[in-house]
Amino acid sequence: QVQLVESGGGLVQAGDSLRLSCAASGRTFSNLAMGWFRQAPGKEREFVAAINWSGARTYYADSVKGRFTISRDNAKNTVYLQMNSLKPEDTAVYYCATSRYSGSYLYSESQYDYWGQGTQVTVSS
Repeated sequence: QVQLVESGGGLVQAGDSLRLSCAASGRTFSNLAMGWFRQAPGKEREFVAAINWSGARTYYADSVKGRFTISRDNAKNTVYLQMNSLKPEDTAVYYCATSRYSGSYLYSESQYDYWGQGTQVTVSS
């Protein structure tokens, strides 16, 4: 079992930045890949970013590449999502999740086992 708690969401203006955090407890965090997904109202949940167990490899959706940065601190059992140059279309509930897989599998939400409750990000124009 892994428990995940996201934080850091909020209401910001277009062009602003936010940093989301996801704190993990339970099963050994450092052995797991981590991902961020988001779900906007009326839309399906979509992949945002992922990071392998060591932090050496990262993966991004095209829509956020160059604006978002995923990182992790295994000593703190925490993964981060730094979001810069936010746009109104980034408005969504953001979820973190764990995965036992690697590489291209991390783009698919079906490859994730445990999910947080989500944190709301709202970007006004």
